[in-house]
Amino acid sequence: MKSLRVSLCTVCVFSPFLSMATSPTDNSLKFDSSRYQSVVATVDGKTVRYRAYEGIVYVRKPVDPRCQCMNIFVPEEYFQGKSVGAFTASTAPIFLPNQVGGYMPAMPIRPGMQSFPWEPYPHPNAALVALSKGYVVASPGARGRTSQGQDGTNVGKAPAAIVDLKAAVRYLRANDALIPGTAEKIISNGTSAGGALSALLGASGNSPDYEPYLQALGAASARDDVFAVSAYCPITNLENADAAYEWQFHGVADYKRLQMVRDTSFQAPRGFVSGTLTEDQKALSEELRALFPAYLNSLGLRDGNRTLALDRDGNGSFKEYVASFVRESAQRALDRGMDLSGLAFLTIQNGRIAAVDFDRYVRAMGRMKVPPAFDGLNLETAENELFGTSAFRARHFTAFSQRRSKAGGELAPSAVVQRMNPMHYLGAPTARSAKHWRIRHGTADADTSLAIPVILATKLRNLGYDVDFQMPWNQRHGGDYDLEELFAWMDRISTKG
Repeated sequence: MKSLRVSLCTVCVFSPFLSMATSPTDNSLKFDSSRYQSVVATVDGKTVRYRAYEGIVYVRKPVDPRCQCMNIFVPEEYFQGKSVGAFTASTAPIFLPNQVGGYMPAMPIRPGMQSFPWEPYPHPNAALVALSKGYVVASPGARGRTSQGQDGTNVGKAPAAIVDLKAAVRYLRANDALIPGTAEKIISNGTSAGGALSALLGASGNSPDYEPYLQALGAASARDDVFAVSAYCPITNLENADAAYEWQFHGVADYKRLQMVRDTSFQAPRGFVSGTLTEDQKALSEELRALFPAYLNSLGLRDGNRTLALDRDGNGSFKEYVASFVRESAQRALDRGMDLSGLAFLTIQNGRIAAVDFDRYVRAMGRMKVPPAFDGLNLETAENELFGTSAFRARHFTAFSQRRSKAGGELAPSAVVQRMNPMHYLGAPTARSAKHWRIRHGTADADTSLAIPVILATKLRNLGYDVDFQMPWNQRHGGDYDLEELFAWMDRISTKG
């Protein structure tokens, strides 16, 4: 994106702007087209006019109205019978970005500016870019692991976040005739835990597993499947993520990670923590690594006619397959003119990446987390807190960690754990999964094993879904860093055939 500046001006229209969520007593789940604010944005010299409908509570009986609400933004042209690019008021896809990170509570996004530490200037965020390209934007908030009700009970534990996103989709479908755009082309987007939820939303469409939760909230009686999924670095497949992490990082003893400080609704970095695994942690790494081949082999994944598998030592065609994505990423970087000659894990011959030494690459990449990476023995991780209950802060979600618990932690029911894993729903007869998938996980991202997104993308391909999967070169944990490419993909799948 070349834009360096965006100016915004607003004009109130018809009624006061909804800066707060609509009162639950007023929430009939019928979209009120008269309550909006007109906004004018200038992006890269182009004027973008849109209507902002904010604070729309998407369930009749919210337990946390602050999060269980949605912002909807619509290009002004659609109210004048005009088109934006290839889209009209009846054909425009609905872009559904969530702001979930760390499985914490999330508020809806607003169009505006964002910046990354490595960039000299801010640039339009995904919502603003979407509007400039003719998309309707519907950004739902969602409960998270620290959400509490008025009585102090926990109301955001699994599967609350995915239930909220499904309720938002149902609201859009129930009001499809009233909101410009088409609910038949909802495209979900998220990063990290938000990427995992985006994938889960796409995989588990209309599954009856979530119906009791949705009915308890008074969600609209409508479908909750979506058209397409964009998932950046999804922290998913949690019950197998510990084993996958040690399969990749086994033998790497030194670690370095950001220490996070937590408020009730967000997390922020507070500096780095580094160290070396203890002997007990090395033993845990060995035990977990040994579990991964059996899980991987049970999936029956294939690359064309080749079965993807691992031997007891964690070597085999699947490892070569993961390395192939790193090789492709390095080749794209080389083709862009990057100098990769100093990287000892790459073999470069005649301008081509001939080979990747995966073990040396992992050592150069570096470990971020200590074992178990996700189901902590002291119930200390974000994921432990995700699987807590209304009364208890955290629980284990793998039998491995629960048996070794240092906190006397309980084990979350398998049904609850499965409701947070898209792998459980892909190919299931009771779920309608999204047709199109775009998954990105950077080659420098050590928040979860590279195996996790590769497994997800490969399972989808094996089932016949349209999958665009890449590992951007030297990209760390994050998302929305390639908006031009993201929206080119969205345009392509939304307008073809």
